Formats: sequence, C-alpha cells, structure tokens
Amino acid sequence: RRSGQYTMNHDHSKKTLDGASFDRSGSQDSLDELSMDDYWKELENIHETRGNNHEERVALVVKEPDEGELEEEWLKEAGLSNLFGESSGDSLESVVFLSTLTRTQKAAVEKRVETVTQTMRKKNKQHQIPDVRDIFRVQDDSKGKVCDGSEPSTVRTSGNKNETQDGTKGSPTFSLGMDEQKSPPEDMPFSDTDINLEISFSEQASNLKDSSVGKLCKGGGGDTLLPNFRLPKDKTGTTKIGDLAPQDMKKVYSLALIELTALYDILGTEFKQQKAVKIKTKDSGLFGVPLSVLVEQDQKKVPGTKIPLIFQKLIAQIEEATLETEGLLRIPGVATRVKSLCQELEAKFYEGTFNWENVKQHDAASLLKLFIRELPQPLLTVEYLKAFQDVQNLPTKKQQLQALNLLVLLLPEANRDTLKVLLEFLQRVIDHRDKNKMTLKNVAMVMAPNLFTFHGFGSKTIEQSEFVMAAGTANVMRFMIQYQKLLWTIPKFIVNQVRKQNTESQKKEKKDKAMKKLLKKMAYDREKHEKQERTPNDADVPQGVIRVQAPHLSKVSMAIQLTEELKAGDIVARFLSQKSGNVQTLKKEEVFLYEIGGNIGERCLDDDTYMKDLYQLNPNAEWVIKSKQS
Repeated sequence: RRSGQYTMNHDHSKKTLDGASFDRSGSQDSLDELSMDDYWKELENIHETRGNNHEERVALVVKEPDEGELEEEWLKEAGLSNLFGESSGDSLESVVFLSTLTRTQKAAVEKRVETVTQTMRKKNKQHQIPDVRDIFRVQDDSKGKVCDGSEPSTVRTSGNKNETQDGTKGSPTFSLGMDEQKSPPEDMPFSDTDINLEISFSEQASNLKDSSVGKLCKGGGGDTLLPNFRLPKDKTGTTKIGDLAPQDMKKVYSLALIELTALYDILGTEFKQQKAVKIKTKDSGLFGVPLSVLVEQDQKKVPGTKIPLIFQKLIAQIEEATLETEGLLRIPGVATRVKSLCQELEAKFYEGTFNWENVKQHDAASLLKLFIRELPQPLLTVEYLKAFQDVQNLPTKKQQLQALNLLVLLLPEANRDTLKVLLEFLQRVIDHRDKNKMTLKNVAMVMAPNLFTFHGFGSKTIEQSEFVMAAGTANVMRFMIQYQKLLWTIPKFIVNQVRKQNTESQKKEKKDKAMKKLLKKMAYDREKHEKQERTPNDADVPQGVIRVQAPHLSKVSMAIQLTEELKAGDIVARFLSQKSGNVQTLKKEEVFLYEIGGNIGERCLDDDTYMKDLYQLNPNAEWVIKSKQS
C-alpha cells in the first residue's frame, strides 16, 4: 500500500527489522525495533486516514530539470543571475557580492557558472557568454592585494576539490575584517561540541576532510548520546532569525544557499533543489491551503500573526488538557471522528461557532498532524525536502547540524515560523516524558512521517531501503527538536559577510557623483533637522561614548560611557529605571537595543552583547531602544 514516499507494508517492515539487510552503522544512530515500530504504526495510521478520505488528490509533480537548468535556477536563487545570460556583460554588479565569499563558496559559484556556460554554448545562445575565470578575475583584480599583503590566488575546481594554481589547498584570498576564515588560535581551541560560527562551515569541512578529527561524534544511540552541542559566547552578540532587517535577510538567504552548496560539495554529497510544477490549490479554508495563503487570510483577522490561527488553536487545545497524557501524539484519534471534526472546522472555525469542548486530546493531536500532511506543499518545502532528508548522509553530527542550520535559513518565513512553533511544542511534550512516555526518540519517530512522507510525491523515491530512509528521517527529526535553539541562529561568519557587502556597497555608492550629491543634500537636511532639535546637553559625543535614543521611553536620549563589561541589557535597564507617568510602562522583555546603520541595516541585540566590542565592529551605527513590533 502506498503512502507518501514509502510503500507501506507492515509485515514487510517487520521482516526488514528481523533481517540484516540494512546497515545499522553510519552517521545515524542505531534504532531499536520498538522505536521503529512507532514509525510504521504512524505511517499505517496516515494511510488509514487517507483511505477514509475518498477525494482524489492532485499529485504535486516534481519537474525533471534539463541540463544546466538546476544550476541556472541556483544562480538566480543566489542573486547571481547576471553572471550568465543576456545581462552577463554587467557582471560588475556582482563584484561586491563575490568579493565577500570564502574560498569554498567561490568554488561552489564557479562550478555552477561553468556548467551553465557550457550548456549555453551547446545551445548556441545568441549572446556573449563570459568565461567563468574572467568573472572571478574581475573580482580578484578589483580587490588587488589581500589584507596580509599576498597576491590573491585564482580558485579552480576539480571535482569536489578546491585547489590554487600551484595545486595546493588554498587559503582564503580575502578578509572579512576579523579573520573569520582563519583557524582559531591554538591557545583558544574549539572543543568537539562547540559550534564554531565564526568560520565558514564549508571551510571547516575542507580543513577537517582528511583529518581524524572528522570522525568525531559518530555513532551511538539513544537520547542521551546526542552530543551536547553549544555555542561559544560571542561578545558582539548572537544574531537570531528575526533580529535582522528584511534587506539584510535577503543577503543572508543568498549566502546561506551558497554556503550550504559549498558544504555539500566539500563532503561529496549531491545538493539539488527540487522544482515543483505549479498546481491549482485552494485559496480559502483550513486544510489543504498553502501556508502563505493561510497566514495572509489570518492576518486580516489578527494583524501581525505569523502562524496560521488553526495551527495555534490545535496546539493550545492539546496543551489545555495536559501534556502528561500517556502516548500523546502516538495514539491516534478515532479516524471517523477526526474526519467529521475536520469538516466541521472548515465550516465553523472562522465563524467562531465551532465547539472545542467536543474535541478530545488525541483527536486534536491527529488534526494537528493532518494539517501538516494536508499542506499542498510540504512544510519543509518541495525545494528543500530532499536536502533535509540528505542531511543524514553527512559524515558527522556537527556537519549535519550545520547543514540543518543553513536549511532553516533557506525556508520561506511562514514555513520557518510554523516549524519553530511546532518544534517548541514538541519539546514541551518531551519535557513531560516521565508521565507521557514520549521521549525525544518516540516523538521523532511519530512526527517524521508527517513531515517527510509528502502525499504529493510519486513512488520514484521508494527504491532505496525503507528502513534506512525511515531511520534517517527520524534522526533528522530528532536533531531539529534537540537543537532547535541552535538552528535559529544566524552564523556570525554570514552576518560578517553581510556587513562586508554593506560596507563595499557604500564605498561604490560614494564613487557615484549623483549619489554623492544626494548624500550631501541628505546630510545637510539631517544636520539642519538635528540643530533644530538639539538640546544644550546633546553636544558632539566624545570618544568612548555612544548616544542611545529611546523615542518611546520617558528618557528619550542618553549618553552612555562604554566600558569593557557594559552589555546591551545594562543599557536597556538603565533607560527603564527612568520612570515617568506620561509614558506607557514597558517591561524589560518587551524592549531591545538595536544597532542601526553603519555596516548593517538593522539588528536587534541580545542582552549579553558587549557594547564596546560591537562599537569597534560598527563605529558608525546609531543605537535605538524600541520594541520588536515598532
């Protein structure tokens, strides 16, 4: 019987478990028969639920790309479409972007440009096709010598190996201002469980490729044997998804795509984005409606909401009873009752007439899983579902975690926000494992089929071993739940690349005479405006002092002396201590200090950011206290 990606036959799965036809070793943990049984039972429940639904589905067709089409699409997604095609002559537009890439990132871009170029030559396109080496030569020449005074070396690609002209493994040919791509000093080693966010993941993989260190954190089983990965403290502050302005998040997306591709290239794992052919989907309702459409229609009812209201309500309904119920998420609701509730919700949810008292906890859990499965495109997206699955094939757990971190950055905002709420809920269920008997492994086994067995895909992917595939996706699910806080962190090396791009773009803008004139006028207008509003105490800020603005608080401006130990949270607390009856009282968790301008668009600072260190990184920034909503 077919269900999603796997041919589901419970007897066959038992045989697979008893026999030794699969390899229990490898990057994923060995999984015992009992825990796998949860997986197959869940898959059987899914099949029965679909069996009760006689409506015929329209399968989502995944288009087989033509030669070079994947690479062309990849370059467009990375914001580098002007490296080929009719606009290829204007490749200087990408010089700024290319100048911030690491050695391995450059090699990944070069490899795709080469493929597209060769494909275009075969098709006899009627426009100039640049030689890939010329594209990178323009970029390298524009930089001249690198910061250490050495000549930049041209990167070549040969298979998955990245070599310099003399055939040796090259070092980065550019600096991001803080030596991000150099190995950490010997007196400050990173431990096996430290996630180094300062150096590109693909550069780390390249350095470890032939090292015995690359074998760390392999094997093992059980919840307790997942490594206790942690993020070493960054004095300039940890950047979470949602902390950056939209214009900088676009840059983060492009860099994350290139970095993930470079990482997979180094590790010899194929990275291919799937491309779905558009199909007609519902444009209203609850179940089977595209996530973005749901969020858009819900925002009309609850402005600012980022998660579908039905999704939020189902989670709240499950939690309203108790999370200590044994077998929560594993024990299904009654299929006929779930179907009836689904139809009733479609008719009454938005009218506010649905009676939630009639919904039993196991039924609500089944409805939550049904909502995820019924999405016309998977929660992890058609484009990246296979990439999420392939994470299991990476050599080490640390590299698997790094790849998941980048994949989360690539998800559309609605998918990412919904996934975050789901993972947080699953963790709360696991927190009650002593009573509900749902450990991390159990929850992962039950939820993996709902996220990874997508109804729209055909059966072409069934050919590989069902058990290995099932165990692998369950382990990816475990990783996402266990390390969710790490996964929503934007790596520092990517944030620094964004800073570098902004700095280089500003330099180029200043060379433009028309822009110079505009900037001069803006500066004049701003100075005139400031003079009108400046008080006697607002004289030019002396060295080692920053001026912090707080337009929504009683104390709207304050000069702050920077010290080695001063943190962002200290500044917020100082402002909040200035009480006034005329201003709405705000709690500390409602307002944050923001870094605005300079080499970043806008960044919300975590309370533990050391302000002197950050000021040195971005001395031209303005500092504003505000809530995340404003």
